Amino acid sequence: MGDVADKNLNRSPAKERGKDSELEQSLYATREKIYPREVHGIFAKLRLTGVIVLMGIYYGVPWLNWSGRQAVLWDLPHRKFHIFGLTFWPQDLFYLSALLIIAALSLFFFTALAGRLWCGYACPQTVWTEVFLWIERKIEGDRSKQMRLAKSPWNGKKLGLKVTKHGVWIALSLWTGYTFVGYFTPIRELGLGILELNIGPWESFWVLFYGFATYGNAGWLREQVCIYMCPYARFQSAMLDKNTLIISYDQKRGEPRGSRRKSDDPGSLGLGDCIDCTICVQACPTGIDIRKGLQYECIGCAACIDACDSVMDKVGYPRGLIRYTTENALESGTTKILRPRIVIYAVILLALFSSVIVALATRTPLDIDVIRDRNALYRETDEGLIENVYSLKVLNKDNQPQRYQLSINSELPLKLLVDQPDINAREGEATEVTARVRIAPENMPSQSIGFEFVLTSVTDPDISANEPARMVGPR
Repeated sequence: MGDVADKNLNRSPAKERGKDSELEQSLYATREKIYPREVHGIFAKLRLTGVIVLMGIYYGVPWLNWSGRQAVLWDLPHRKFHIFGLTFWPQDLFYLSALLIIAALSLFFFTALAGRLWCGYACPQTVWTEVFLWIERKIEGDRSKQMRLAKSPWNGKKLGLKVTKHGVWIALSLWTGYTFVGYFTPIRELGLGILELNIGPWESFWVLFYGFATYGNAGWLREQVCIYMCPYARFQSAMLDKNTLIISYDQKRGEPRGSRRKSDDPGSLGLGDCIDCTICVQACPTGIDIRKGLQYECIGCAACIDACDSVMDKVGYPRGLIRYTTENALESGTTKILRPRIVIYAVILLALFSSVIVALATRTPLDIDVIRDRNALYRETDEGLIENVYSLKVLNKDNQPQRYQLSINSELPLKLLVDQPDINAREGEATEVTARVRIAPENMPSQSIGFEFVLTSVTDPDISANEPARMVGPR
């Protein structure tokens, strides 16, 4: 006990701090910048196609016009959203909800089918990072040149390259922020306002904020966003199973790995097909070694497949040492792509998508809401008729003013009285109308009868809306 006590007493605070420092260093490793190797192949072409299409849509759509206005514009001050020939209002929240549900189910479907396809080919973080990496390669050179430049001392050449690269990054980021705000403020007006230094504080804030976010995420954080900030990397495993197509290394074929001459027979050397060149690791944008198995850091970009296939071609071995396959295929050689989960997701997605298309095709730019007067069930007029009073709220969801006429659809002899013969409503305007419906007591077959209010546009007879209502009389 005494020896132990002496040893404890001999521990100095400096030594304790040193041990704490060692522990802290082991738990929190300093980030090392990743320099992904540029690769070529079928999946690289697919990623490039995705980048061109998605960037073209993002930067190009705000400049399109439709019927004298911006084709796609989310006009928050006027509470309307233009998408080409359609205009949506806050009352059309159903469509947004349906779109979000379809997006979520699509993510589940494609993840269960083939892993992180969204992350590898369509995620904004991936798309903008690919563009920033391309700019970096054009200015600083390929992977080896970038690494040598990073280790070299600061001089005029290095400073010029770095300033040029970051200048182009910042310019693209600001243009990205400007385009983003252009979806909410007419982009041409926004551009003139910027040139005249006459834009509002909110527009200025969002241009700078979104530009800063693009510059930081795509230029500096890069894989850190995918590994530490994106929640999808954490819960993707719940959507995978043994029949999900994932990027995998064939250990049975590749191990044991080792270098050899091209003329050597790997079987006679007791080696697998992997020559341990680490090109697959160098090509990975998140810096993982796919040969260690599926890891949550893998974003499914398939750069390692292109890299490995190019090496296999050079050494004369078959392609596919790293490939899209399933866990069952690697273990037993059999797999089942079409399985209940995939079929259920596909059926639900098809049903939802079809419902939205039908709803949009049959959508009427007119909304009518009927509220019966609750203060009195009914009243008797001087002529002895039964009368119910209704409050009608009419919303014109068209892009032009409309004039409507109100009528009744019923087999019974109902009489309609409206406080104004024509109902006028400007675009997006809600108008309230009071309507009285009368009937003789002897014509009422029961205490409560149903009928429909019919609202038809005089301006455009094709626009019409029906709303059911009930009339209450004496027992």
